[in-house]
Amino acid sequence: MFKRILRWLILGGTLFFVAKTLKDNWLEVAAIRIDSAGWAILAIATGITLLAHIWAGWVWTWVLKELNQPVPVSHFIQVYLKTNVAKYLPGNVWHHYGRILAAKEAKIPTVTATVSILLEPLLMATAALIIIVLLGSQFTSLKNDMNLRILQALALIAILCAFYPRFLNPILNSVQKLKFKKAEENNSNNSTNNYLKLERYPLIPLFGELAFLILRGMGFILTLFALVPLQPEQIPLLLGAFSFAWLLGFVIPGAPGGLGVFEATTIALLQGHFPPALAIGGTVLYRLVSILAETFGAGIAWLEQRCEEEFKSQE
Repeated sequence: MFKRILRWLILGGTLFFVAKTLKDNWLEVAAIRIDSAGWAILAIATGITLLAHIWAGWVWTWVLKELNQPVPVSHFIQVYLKTNVAKYLPGNVWHHYGRILAAKEAKIPTVTATVSILLEPLLMATAALIIIVLLGSQFTSLKNDMNLRILQALALIAILCAFYPRFLNPILNSVQKLKFKKAEENNSNNSTNNYLKLERYPLIPLFGELAFLILRGMGFILTLFALVPLQPEQIPLLLGAFSFAWLLGFVIPGAPGGLGVFEATTIALLQGHFPPALAIGGTVLYRLVSILAETFGAGIAWLEQRCEEEFKSQE
């Protein structure tokens, strides 16, 4: 009950902040106009955001391969895209649940499917942290603080070491024990030796998730570019702010798909660097771009799957 109340409080508080900020700057936001070139840029931003989600689905197959479960890439990208929109449902777990079910249908052991679902968001969050550590000083007043730079370097080293199998496997095993405790109690032949372990550092999937965040950031930057010209030196600032806001929306409970948390954080970070109306308009517009890209992705995956089923039925 407490967690449910906390989630609603977080979601309500962030949405209230966004709504109030929008209300206070409504005249400036309403004055924003998008010309034909801007609409073309928004279309490109939507395409890049869609590409990012397709890429993320591909990276998920890399994670499964790291767990010794090679899978048909096309099918699992379809699964990823179709389940992606479920993250906006209350609870923010249904997209993970759908992927686990699809993996089980593909004869992947439940434990492996679950670990892949645990590992994939951990890699995403780590990729976001890497960008924040490298670019986070762009949206603070501590750019020349040597102590901050040292702390950032140490944080980056700690983050990267966390995925070393010797450190990560005990964490994964602990999570698996919690999730499959009942199954073990019903099967006395199970033992901790049967738990899945990562055999090598997941470097390739980590780079894949880093590319995913950069693609998402490019979609965000292009959305702002559709509203106002940007300077090259503003790109690191926007990418760092986007990654920070995306990470908070990703990890804070009560925000399905980061809804509200992402917008509130982005607006707060960019208001000191851009006119408030632009920060608000660009952030809200990007949410629409993101939802549109995810909807297109789910629709394309569904249509492709139907075509494949129709083709097989005619053979």
